[in-house]
Amino acid sequence: MSSVLLMLSCTDLEEETFGSLSPDNFYNTEEEALASVVGIYQQLSYVQSIGDPWRIAEFGTDEFIVPGRASGGWFDQNNIDIIKHQVEATNATTGRAWKNIFQEIGTSNAVLESLQESPNSENLSALIAEARALRAYGYFYAMDFWGNVPLVTVARIDPNELPKTTPRAEIFNFIESELLSALDDMPSVNEVNRSDYYPRFTKESIYSLLAMMYLNAEVYTGTPQWQKAVDMCEVVINSGAFNLSNQVVDNFASNIQGSSSELISAFTNDPNNNAGNNQFILYAQNALDQLKYNLPFVPANGYSTYQEALDRYADNDARKDLLEYGPQTYLNGDPLLKDNGEQLVLIAVQDLVSAEDNEGYKVLKYTPIGASFSGYDADNDYVLTRYADILLTKAEALYRIDNNSTIALDLVNEVRERSNAGEILDLSLDILEDERAREFIWEGHRRRDMIRFESYFNETWAFKTTQTEAYRGIYPIPQEQITANPSLTQNPGY
Repeated sequence: MSSVLLMLSCTDLEEETFGSLSPDNFYNTEEEALASVVGIYQQLSYVQSIGDPWRIAEFGTDEFIVPGRASGGWFDQNNIDIIKHQVEATNATTGRAWKNIFQEIGTSNAVLESLQESPNSENLSALIAEARALRAYGYFYAMDFWGNVPLVTVARIDPNELPKTTPRAEIFNFIESELLSALDDMPSVNEVNRSDYYPRFTKESIYSLLAMMYLNAEVYTGTPQWQKAVDMCEVVINSGAFNLSNQVVDNFASNIQGSSSELISAFTNDPNNNAGNNQFILYAQNALDQLKYNLPFVPANGYSTYQEALDRYADNDARKDLLEYGPQTYLNGDPLLKDNGEQLVLIAVQDLVSAEDNEGYKVLKYTPIGASFSGYDADNDYVLTRYADILLTKAEALYRIDNNSTIALDLVNEVRERSNAGEILDLSLDILEDERAREFIWEGHRRRDMIRFESYFNETWAFKTTQTEAYRGIYPIPQEQITANPSLTQNPGY
Protein backbone atom coordinates (compact mmCIF):
# COMPACT_ATOMS: atom_id res chain seq x y z
CA MET A 1 0.00 0.00 0.00
CA SER A 2 1.22 3.50 -0.78
CA SER A 3 3.00 5.51 1.86
CA VAL A 4 1.25 8.79 1.14
CA LEU A 5 -1.79 10.01 3.04
CA LEU A 6 -5.03 8.70 1.61
CA MET A 7 -8.37 10.45 1.63
CA LEU A 8 -11.13 8.25 3.02
CA SER A 9 -13.58 10.16 0.88
CA CYS A 10 -13.15 13.19 -1.26
CA THR A 11 -14.66 15.51 1.32
CA ASP A 12 -13.70 13.68 4.51
CA LEU A 13 -10.62 15.44 5.84
CA GLU A 14 -9.57 12.64 8.16
CA GLU A 15 -6.33 11.13 6.88
CA GLU A 16 -4.83 7.69 7.36
CA THR A 17 -1.15 6.83 7.00
CA PHE A 18 0.06 3.60 5.44
CA GLY A 19 3.71 3.04 6.39
CA SER A 20 6.54 5.55 6.39
CA LEU A 21 8.04 5.20 2.92
CA SER A 22 8.09 8.14 0.51
CA PRO A 23 8.45 8.52 -3.27
CA ASP A 24 12.15 9.26 -2.73
CA ASN A 25 12.92 5.82 -1.35
CA PHE A 26 10.13 3.74 -2.83
CA TYR A 27 9.22 2.50 -6.31
CA ASN A 28 12.79 1.78 -7.30
CA THR A 29 11.52 -1.24 -9.19
CA GLU A 30 8.36 -2.13 -11.06
CA GLU A 31 7.59 -4.80 -8.44
CA GLU A 32 7.58 -2.21 -5.65
CA ALA A 33 5.29 0.05 -7.66
CA LEU A 34 2.96 -2.78 -8.58
CA ALA A 35 2.44 -3.51 -4.88
CA SER A 36 0.71 -0.13 -4.54
CA VAL A 37 -1.31 -0.46 -7.75
CA VAL A 38 -2.64 -3.76 -6.40
CA GLY A 39 -4.10 -1.74 -3.55
CA ILE A 40 -6.26 0.18 -6.04
CA TYR A 41 -7.52 -3.07 -7.52
CA GLN A 42 -8.47 -4.20 -4.04
CA GLN A 43 -10.49 -1.03 -3.52
CA LEU A 44 -12.18 -1.34 -6.92
CA SER A 45 -13.02 -5.00 -6.36
CA TYR A 46 -15.22 -4.00 -3.44
CA VAL A 47 -17.40 -2.07 -5.88
CA GLN A 48 -18.17 -5.34 -7.69
CA SER A 49 -18.46 -7.48 -4.54
CA ILE A 50 -21.44 -7.71 -2.21
CA GLY A 51 -20.68 -4.24 -0.78
CA ASP A 52 -22.80 -1.12 -0.89
CA PRO A 53 -21.73 0.13 -4.36
CA TRP A 54 -22.90 -3.16 -5.88
CA ARG A 55 -26.07 -3.04 -3.80
CA ILE A 56 -27.09 0.42 -5.00
CA ALA A 57 -26.44 -0.74 -8.58
CA GLU A 58 -28.99 -3.52 -8.03
CA PHE A 59 -31.45 -2.17 -5.45
CA GLY A 60 -34.24 -0.30 -7.18
CA THR A 61 -34.28 -2.70 -10.12
CA ASP A 62 -36.63 -5.56 -10.90
CA GLU A 63 -33.96 -8.21 -10.25
CA PHE A 64 -32.76 -7.57 -6.70
CA ILE A 65 -34.56 -7.43 -3.38
CA VAL A 66 -33.57 -7.99 0.23
CA PRO A 67 -36.73 -8.24 2.32
CA GLY A 68 -36.84 -7.96 6.06
CA ARG A 69 -37.49 -11.37 7.60
CA ALA A 70 -40.27 -12.37 9.97
CA SER A 71 -37.50 -13.65 12.24
CA GLY A 72 -36.29 -10.06 12.60
CA GLY A 73 -33.28 -10.24 10.32
CA TRP A 74 -32.34 -8.16 7.27
CA PHE A 75 -34.80 -5.30 7.80
CA ASP A 76 -33.18 -2.01 6.75
CA GLN A 77 -35.36 0.98 5.90
CA ASN A 78 -32.50 2.49 3.88
CA ASN A 79 -32.60 -0.47 1.50
CA ILE A 80 -36.38 -0.47 1.34
CA ASP A 81 -36.35 3.19 0.35
CA ILE A 82 -34.01 2.38 -2.56
CA ILE A 83 -36.22 -0.55 -3.59
CA LYS A 84 -39.24 1.80 -3.69
CA HIS A 85 -37.33 4.64 -5.44
CA GLN A 86 -37.74 6.85 -2.38
CA VAL A 87 -34.08 7.60 -1.67
CA GLU A 88 -33.23 10.78 0.21
CA ALA A 89 -29.90 12.44 0.93
CA THR A 90 -29.74 10.90 4.41
CA ASN A 91 -29.87 7.32 3.08
CA ALA A 92 -27.13 5.38 4.88
CA THR A 93 -26.66 2.75 2.14
CA THR A 94 -25.93 5.28 -0.62
CA GLY A 95 -23.82 7.24 1.86
CA ARG A 96 -21.57 4.24 2.50
CA ALA A 97 -21.35 3.56 -1.24
CA TRP A 98 -20.10 7.10 -1.82
CA LYS A 99 -17.35 6.58 0.76
CA ASN A 100 -16.35 3.25 -0.80
CA ILE A 101 -16.07 4.68 -4.30
CA PHE A 102 -14.26 7.86 -3.33
CA GLN A 103 -11.89 5.85 -1.19
CA GLU A 104 -10.92 3.99 -4.36
CA ILE A 105 -10.48 7.34 -6.13
CA GLY A 106 -8.45 8.70 -3.22
CA THR A 107 -6.24 5.63 -3.18
CA SER A 108 -5.69 6.04 -6.93
CA ASN A 109 -4.74 9.70 -6.50
CA ALA A 110 -2.24 8.85 -3.76
CA VAL A 111 -0.62 6.02 -5.71
CA LEU A 112 -0.49 8.10 -8.89
CA GLU A 113 1.22 10.93 -7.05
CA SER A 114 3.83 8.54 -5.68
CA LEU A 115 4.40 6.91 -9.07
CA GLN A 116 4.80 10.25 -10.82
CA GLU A 117 7.17 11.61 -8.14
CA SER A 118 9.28 8.48 -7.96
CA PRO A 119 12.88 8.87 -9.16
CA ASN A 120 12.14 5.86 -11.34
CA SER A 121 8.96 7.32 -12.85
CA GLU A 122 10.19 7.21 -16.45
CA ASN A 123 10.25 3.41 -16.22
CA LEU A 124 6.79 3.22 -14.65
CA SER A 125 4.71 4.63 -17.52
CA ALA A 126 2.65 1.43 -17.90
CA LEU A 127 1.80 1.35 -14.19
CA ILE A 128 0.96 5.05 -14.22
CA ALA A 129 -1.42 4.40 -17.10
CA GLU A 130 -2.90 1.45 -15.23
CA ALA A 131 -3.48 3.57 -12.12
CA ARG A 132 -5.12 6.31 -14.20
CA ALA A 133 -7.45 3.74 -15.73
CA LEU A 134 -8.36 2.41 -12.29
CA ARG A 135 -9.12 5.92 -11.07
CA ALA A 136 -11.24 6.52 -14.16
CA TYR A 137 -13.20 3.37 -13.36
CA GLY A 138 -13.94 4.77 -9.90
CA TYR A 139 -15.13 8.01 -11.42
CA PHE A 140 -17.29 6.05 -13.85
CA TYR A 141 -19.22 4.60 -10.94
CA ALA A 142 -19.42 7.99 -9.21
CA MET A 143 -20.74 9.58 -12.42
CA ASP A 144 -23.20 6.75 -12.96
CA PHE A 145 -24.66 6.85 -9.44
CA TRP A 146 -24.53 10.56 -8.56
CA GLY A 147 -24.01 12.35 -11.86
CA ASN A 148 -22.54 15.61 -10.65
CA VAL A 149 -19.60 14.89 -8.35
CA PRO A 150 -16.41 16.63 -7.21
CA LEU A 151 -13.44 16.05 -9.51
CA VAL A 152 -10.33 15.54 -7.39
CA THR A 153 -6.98 14.46 -8.83
CA VAL A 154 -4.68 15.17 -5.88
CA ALA A 155 -3.86 13.04 -2.85
CA ARG A 156 -4.46 15.82 -0.33
CA ILE A 157 -7.30 18.31 -0.37
CA ASP A 158 -6.66 21.85 0.85
CA PRO A 159 -9.28 22.42 3.61
CA ASN A 160 -9.41 26.06 2.51
CA GLU A 161 -10.29 25.11 -1.07
CA LEU A 162 -12.77 22.28 -0.87
CA PRO A 163 -13.84 20.89 -4.25
CA LYS A 164 -17.07 21.95 -5.88
CA THR A 165 -19.50 19.76 -7.76
CA THR A 166 -18.51 19.15 -11.38
CA PRO A 167 -21.32 18.61 -13.95
CA ARG A 168 -21.86 15.05 -15.10
CA ALA A 169 -20.94 15.77 -18.72
CA GLU A 170 -17.57 17.17 -17.61
CA ILE A 171 -16.92 14.09 -15.50
CA PHE A 172 -17.71 12.00 -18.59
CA ASN A 173 -15.17 13.98 -20.62
CA PHE A 174 -12.54 13.57 -17.91
CA ILE A 175 -13.03 9.79 -17.73
CA GLU A 176 -12.94 9.48 -21.51
CA SER A 177 -9.75 11.53 -21.73
CA GLU A 178 -8.05 9.53 -18.97
CA LEU A 179 -8.95 6.20 -20.54
CA LEU A 180 -7.84 7.22 -24.03
CA SER A 181 -4.53 8.49 -22.64
CA ALA A 182 -3.99 5.32 -20.61
CA LEU A 183 -4.35 3.21 -23.75
CA ASP A 184 -1.04 4.48 -25.10
CA ASP A 185 1.01 2.76 -22.40
CA MET A 186 -1.11 -0.27 -21.47
CA PRO A 187 -0.55 -3.70 -23.05
CA SER A 188 -3.02 -5.59 -25.16
CA VAL A 189 -4.10 -8.98 -23.85
CA ASN A 190 -2.30 -10.37 -26.90
CA GLU A 191 1.01 -8.87 -25.72
CA VAL A 192 1.15 -10.54 -22.31
CA ASN A 193 1.05 -14.03 -20.88
CA ARG A 194 -2.68 -14.09 -20.27
CA SER A 195 -2.61 -16.46 -17.34
CA ASP A 196 0.27 -14.71 -15.57
CA TYR A 197 -1.03 -11.17 -16.22
CA TYR A 198 -4.60 -11.94 -15.07
CA PRO A 199 -6.52 -10.11 -13.64
CA ARG A 200 -4.82 -6.81 -14.43
CA PHE A 201 -6.40 -4.40 -16.90
CA THR A 202 -5.34 -4.52 -20.54
CA LYS A 203 -6.20 -2.29 -23.47
CA GLU A 204 -9.26 -4.47 -24.01
CA SER A 205 -10.45 -3.69 -20.47
CA ILE A 206 -10.31 0.00 -21.31
CA TYR A 207 -12.01 -0.35 -24.69
CA SER A 208 -14.77 -2.28 -22.91
CA LEU A 209 -15.35 0.49 -20.38
CA LEU A 210 -15.36 3.07 -23.16
CA ALA A 211 -17.98 0.99 -25.00
CA MET A 212 -20.13 0.96 -21.87
CA MET A 213 -19.74 4.71 -21.45
CA TYR A 214 -20.59 5.45 -25.07
CA LEU A 215 -23.63 3.16 -24.88
CA ASN A 216 -24.89 5.35 -22.03
CA ALA A 217 -23.55 8.66 -23.37
CA GLU A 218 -27.00 10.08 -24.04
CA VAL A 219 -27.90 9.55 -20.37
CA TYR A 220 -24.62 11.02 -19.14
CA THR A 221 -24.17 13.93 -21.56
CA GLY A 222 -27.43 14.38 -23.48
CA THR A 223 -25.78 13.35 -26.76
CA PRO A 224 -25.89 9.74 -28.04
CA GLN A 225 -22.64 8.15 -29.20
CA TRP A 226 -23.82 4.84 -30.61
CA GLN A 227 -21.17 4.59 -33.33
CA LYS A 228 -18.38 5.10 -30.83
CA ALA A 229 -19.83 2.24 -28.77
CA VAL A 230 -19.76 0.05 -31.89
CA ASP A 231 -16.18 1.08 -32.65
CA MET A 232 -14.94 0.19 -29.16
CA CYS A 233 -16.67 -3.20 -29.29
CA GLU A 234 -15.14 -3.96 -32.66
CA VAL A 235 -11.63 -3.33 -31.32
CA VAL A 236 -12.24 -5.93 -28.61
CA ILE A 237 -13.84 -8.38 -31.05
CA ASN A 238 -11.10 -7.93 -33.65
CA SER A 239 -8.43 -8.66 -31.05
CA GLY A 240 -9.44 -12.31 -31.47
CA ALA A 241 -8.61 -12.85 -27.80
CA PHE A 242 -12.09 -13.58 -26.53
CA ASN A 243 -15.02 -15.89 -27.14
CA LEU A 244 -18.03 -17.14 -25.24
CA SER A 245 -17.50 -19.87 -22.66
CA ASN A 246 -19.44 -23.09 -23.08
CA GLN A 247 -21.83 -22.05 -20.31
CA VAL A 248 -22.49 -18.76 -18.51
CA VAL A 249 -21.78 -20.37 -15.14
CA ASP A 250 -18.24 -21.25 -16.26
CA ASN A 251 -17.27 -17.60 -15.78
CA PHE A 252 -18.35 -17.61 -12.13
CA ALA A 253 -16.91 -20.93 -11.02
CA SER A 254 -14.01 -21.37 -8.63
CA ASN A 255 -10.40 -21.34 -9.83
CA ILE A 256 -10.95 -19.78 -13.25
CA GLN A 257 -7.75 -17.71 -12.70
CA GLY A 258 -7.42 -16.44 -16.24
CA SER A 259 -8.55 -19.65 -17.91
CA SER A 260 -11.89 -18.23 -19.11
CA SER A 261 -11.69 -16.92 -22.66
CA GLU A 262 -14.80 -14.83 -21.98
CA LEU A 263 -13.54 -12.74 -19.07
CA ILE A 264 -12.15 -9.36 -20.07
CA SER A 265 -11.84 -7.97 -16.53
CA ALA A 266 -12.18 -9.65 -13.15
CA PHE A 267 -10.86 -9.57 -9.57
CA THR A 268 -9.19 -12.55 -7.95
CA ASN A 269 -10.21 -13.97 -4.59
CA ASP A 270 -8.16 -16.35 -2.46
CA PRO A 271 -9.46 -16.32 1.13
CA ASN A 272 -7.21 -19.19 2.15
CA ASN A 273 -4.25 -16.83 1.61
CA ASN A 274 -5.97 -13.72 3.01
CA ALA A 275 -6.29 -12.35 -0.51
CA GLY A 276 -9.91 -11.36 -1.10
CA ASN A 277 -13.09 -13.31 -0.59
CA ASN A 278 -16.46 -13.93 -2.19
CA GLN A 279 -19.48 -13.87 0.12
CA PHE A 280 -22.32 -14.11 -2.41
CA ILE A 281 -23.14 -17.64 -1.23
CA LEU A 282 -23.26 -16.47 2.39
CA TYR A 283 -25.51 -13.50 1.68
CA ALA A 284 -27.81 -14.96 -0.95
CA GLN A 285 -28.62 -18.58 -0.33
CA ASN A 286 -31.36 -20.12 1.80
CA ALA A 287 -30.16 -21.64 5.08
CA LEU A 288 -30.99 -25.14 3.88
CA ASP A 289 -28.54 -24.76 1.02
CA GLN A 290 -25.90 -25.64 3.60
CA LEU A 291 -27.14 -29.21 3.22
CA LYS A 292 -27.67 -29.03 -0.53
CA TYR A 293 -24.11 -27.88 -1.25
CA ASN A 294 -22.36 -29.25 1.85
CA LEU A 295 -21.29 -25.77 2.92
CA PRO A 296 -19.14 -25.13 6.03
CA PHE A 297 -21.63 -22.45 7.19
CA VAL A 298 -25.33 -21.62 7.25
CA PRO A 299 -26.23 -19.06 4.53
CA ALA A 300 -27.92 -15.88 5.72
CA ASN A 301 -30.91 -15.92 3.31
CA GLY A 302 -30.71 -12.26 2.34
CA TYR A 303 -30.30 -11.44 -1.34
CA SER A 304 -33.23 -12.52 -3.50
CA THR A 305 -34.80 -11.83 -6.88
CA TYR A 306 -38.31 -11.10 -8.10
CA GLN A 307 -40.98 -13.03 -9.96
CA GLU A 308 -40.49 -10.55 -12.80
CA ALA A 309 -36.87 -11.62 -13.21
CA LEU A 310 -37.73 -15.33 -13.17
CA ASP A 311 -40.50 -14.87 -15.73
CA ARG A 312 -38.07 -13.45 -18.30
CA TYR A 313 -36.52 -16.87 -18.86
CA ALA A 314 -38.00 -19.56 -21.07
CA ASP A 315 -37.91 -23.05 -19.57
CA ASN A 316 -35.34 -24.23 -22.12
CA ASP A 317 -32.98 -21.32 -21.35
CA ALA A 318 -29.96 -22.74 -19.51
CA ARG A 319 -29.54 -19.43 -17.68
CA LYS A 320 -32.75 -20.17 -15.80
CA ASP A 321 -30.86 -22.97 -14.05
CA LEU A 322 -28.91 -20.29 -12.18
CA LEU A 323 -32.09 -19.35 -10.33
CA GLU A 324 -33.48 -21.36 -7.42
CA TYR A 325 -37.28 -21.30 -7.24
CA GLY A 326 -40.17 -23.63 -6.43
CA PRO A 327 -39.61 -27.06 -4.80
CA GLN A 328 -35.98 -27.49 -3.76
CA THR A 329 -33.92 -30.66 -4.01
CA TYR A 330 -30.46 -31.95 -3.25
CA LEU A 331 -28.07 -32.18 -6.18
CA ASN A 332 -29.09 -35.83 -6.60
CA GLY A 333 -32.77 -34.88 -6.97
CA ASP A 334 -33.95 -35.89 -3.50
CA PRO A 335 -36.33 -33.41 -1.81
CA LEU A 336 -34.63 -30.79 0.38
CA LEU A 337 -36.58 -31.07 3.61
CA LYS A 338 -37.18 -28.56 6.39
CA ASP A 339 -37.05 -29.55 10.06
CA ASN A 340 -40.75 -30.39 9.98
CA GLY A 341 -40.21 -32.92 7.19
CA GLU A 342 -41.82 -30.78 4.48
CA GLN A 343 -39.99 -29.96 1.27
CA LEU A 344 -38.60 -26.44 0.98
CA VAL A 345 -40.56 -24.51 -1.65
CA LEU A 346 -39.23 -21.08 -2.61
CA ILE A 347 -41.88 -18.53 -3.56
CA ALA A 348 -41.79 -14.88 -4.58
CA VAL A 349 -41.42 -12.33 -1.81
CA GLN A 350 -44.86 -11.55 -0.42
CA ASP A 351 -43.92 -9.19 2.41
CA LEU A 352 -41.14 -6.63 2.01
CA VAL A 353 -40.63 -6.07 5.73
CA SER A 354 -41.58 -9.42 7.29
CA ALA A 355 -40.97 -12.20 4.79
CA GLU A 356 -41.00 -15.87 5.71
CA ASP A 357 -37.84 -17.92 5.24
CA ASN A 358 -39.07 -19.47 1.98
CA GLU A 359 -39.88 -16.13 0.34
CA GLY A 360 -37.46 -14.94 -2.33
CA TYR A 361 -36.00 -16.71 -5.35
CA LYS A 362 -32.23 -17.15 -5.31
CA VAL A 363 -29.63 -16.38 -7.97
CA LEU A 364 -26.75 -18.84 -7.93
CA LYS A 365 -24.43 -16.45 -9.74
CA TYR A 366 -21.24 -17.62 -8.07
CA THR A 367 -21.63 -21.37 -7.80
CA PRO A 368 -20.43 -23.13 -4.63
CA ILE A 369 -19.87 -26.35 -6.58
CA GLY A 370 -16.12 -26.89 -6.65
CA ALA A 371 -15.40 -23.74 -4.63
CA SER A 372 -12.84 -23.61 -1.84
CA PHE A 373 -14.01 -21.98 1.38
CA SER A 374 -12.27 -20.36 4.31
CA GLY A 375 -15.09 -20.09 6.81
CA TYR A 376 -17.90 -18.52 4.80
CA ASP A 377 -15.55 -16.93 2.25
CA ALA A 378 -15.41 -18.55 -1.21
CA ASP A 379 -12.63 -18.24 -3.76
CA ASN A 380 -14.77 -17.50 -6.83
CA ASP A 381 -13.35 -14.47 -8.64
CA TYR A 382 -15.54 -11.40 -9.07
CA VAL A 383 -16.50 -10.80 -12.69
CA LEU A 384 -16.32 -7.22 -13.98
CA THR A 385 -16.63 -7.48 -17.78
CA ARG A 386 -17.45 -10.41 -20.06
CA TYR A 387 -17.23 -10.82 -23.81
CA ALA A 388 -20.99 -11.41 -23.88
CA ASP A 389 -21.40 -7.77 -22.82
CA ILE A 390 -19.31 -6.63 -25.78
CA LEU A 391 -21.52 -8.62 -28.17
CA LEU A 392 -24.78 -7.31 -26.71
CA THR A 393 -23.44 -3.76 -26.44
CA LYS A 394 -22.51 -3.78 -30.11
CA ALA A 395 -25.90 -5.29 -30.97
CA GLU A 396 -27.82 -2.59 -29.13
CA ALA A 397 -25.75 0.27 -30.52
CA LEU A 398 -26.13 -1.07 -34.06
CA TYR A 399 -29.88 -1.45 -33.59
CA ARG A 400 -30.22 2.10 -32.33
CA ILE A 401 -28.36 3.30 -35.44
CA ASP A 402 -30.35 1.05 -37.80
CA ASN A 403 -33.22 -1.04 -36.47
CA ASN A 404 -32.98 -3.31 -39.52
CA SER A 405 -29.41 -4.37 -38.72
CA THR A 406 -28.99 -8.07 -39.36
CA ILE A 407 -25.61 -7.98 -37.62
CA ALA A 408 -27.31 -6.85 -34.41
CA LEU A 409 -29.76 -9.75 -34.64
CA ASP A 410 -26.94 -12.23 -35.27
CA LEU A 411 -25.02 -10.99 -32.23
CA VAL A 412 -28.01 -11.42 -29.93
CA ASN A 413 -28.64 -14.91 -31.25
CA GLU A 414 -24.97 -15.79 -30.76
CA VAL A 415 -25.34 -15.06 -27.05
CA ARG A 416 -28.69 -16.86 -26.83
CA GLU A 417 -27.41 -19.95 -28.65
CA ARG A 418 -24.82 -20.56 -25.93
CA SER A 419 -27.66 -20.96 -23.41
CA ASN A 420 -29.99 -22.93 -25.68
CA ALA A 421 -32.43 -20.04 -25.46
CA GLY A 422 -33.73 -20.38 -29.02
CA GLU A 423 -33.36 -18.13 -32.03
CA ILE A 424 -35.20 -14.83 -32.25
CA LEU A 425 -36.27 -13.54 -35.66
CA ASP A 426 -36.75 -9.83 -35.00
CA LEU A 427 -35.25 -7.29 -32.63
CA SER A 428 -36.82 -4.49 -30.63
CA LEU A 429 -35.62 -2.35 -27.76
CA ASP A 430 -37.73 -4.44 -25.38
CA ILE A 431 -36.08 -7.64 -26.60
CA LEU A 432 -32.61 -6.12 -26.29
CA GLU A 433 -33.31 -4.95 -22.75
CA ASP A 434 -34.74 -8.31 -21.69
CA GLU A 435 -31.81 -10.18 -23.22
CA ARG A 436 -29.35 -8.10 -21.24
CA ALA A 437 -31.41 -8.74 -18.10
CA ARG A 438 -31.33 -12.50 -18.69
CA GLU A 439 -27.63 -12.62 -19.46
CA PHE A 440 -26.30 -10.25 -16.79
CA ILE A 441 -28.57 -10.79 -13.80
CA TRP A 442 -26.79 -9.60 -10.63
CA GLU A 443 -23.71 -8.37 -12.49
CA GLY A 444 -24.35 -4.70 -11.66
CA HIS A 445 -25.73 -3.69 -15.07
CA ARG A 446 -29.48 -3.68 -14.51
CA ARG A 447 -30.02 -0.22 -13.00
CA ARG A 448 -27.89 1.40 -15.69
CA ASP A 449 -29.72 -0.57 -18.40
CA MET A 450 -33.18 0.24 -17.03
CA ILE A 451 -32.35 3.95 -16.95
CA ARG A 452 -31.09 3.85 -20.54
CA PHE A 453 -34.20 1.98 -21.73
CA GLU A 454 -36.37 4.19 -19.43
CA SER A 455 -38.11 1.21 -17.82
CA TYR A 456 -36.61 2.39 -14.51
CA PHE A 457 -39.02 5.31 -14.67
CA ASN A 458 -42.00 4.06 -16.67
CA GLU A 459 -42.55 0.49 -15.47
CA THR A 460 -43.78 -0.94 -12.18
CA TRP A 461 -43.12 -4.23 -10.43
CA ALA A 462 -43.53 -5.76 -7.00
CA PHE A 463 -43.13 -3.09 -4.28
CA LYS A 464 -42.32 -0.41 -6.87
CA THR A 465 -45.88 0.45 -7.77
CA THR A 466 -45.74 3.95 -9.23
CA GLN A 467 -43.81 5.67 -11.98
CA THR A 468 -40.52 7.26 -11.00
CA GLU A 469 -39.64 10.92 -11.41
CA ALA A 470 -36.83 11.57 -13.90
CA TYR A 471 -34.58 13.24 -11.33
CA ARG A 472 -34.28 9.93 -9.49
CA GLY A 473 -32.13 8.61 -12.32
CA ILE A 474 -29.22 9.75 -10.16
CA TYR A 475 -28.93 9.40 -6.40
CA PRO A 476 -28.75 12.39 -4.07
CA ILE A 477 -25.30 13.43 -2.88
CA PRO A 478 -25.14 12.14 0.71
CA GLN A 479 -26.07 14.82 3.20
CA GLU A 480 -23.02 14.06 5.34
CA GLN A 481 -20.78 14.96 2.38
CA ILE A 482 -22.55 18.28 1.86
CA THR A 483 -22.32 18.99 5.60
CA ALA A 484 -18.57 18.27 5.50
CA ASN A 485 -18.15 20.29 2.31
CA PRO A 486 -20.70 23.08 1.77
CA SER A 487 -19.10 23.76 -1.62
CA LEU A 488 -20.95 20.75 -3.01
CA THR A 489 -24.31 21.35 -4.69
CA GLN A 490 -27.11 18.84 -4.14
CA ASN A 491 -28.51 17.15 -7.22
CA PRO A 492 -31.76 18.62 -8.61
CA GLY A 493 -34.96 17.36 -7.04
CA TYR A 494 -33.49 16.39 -3.69
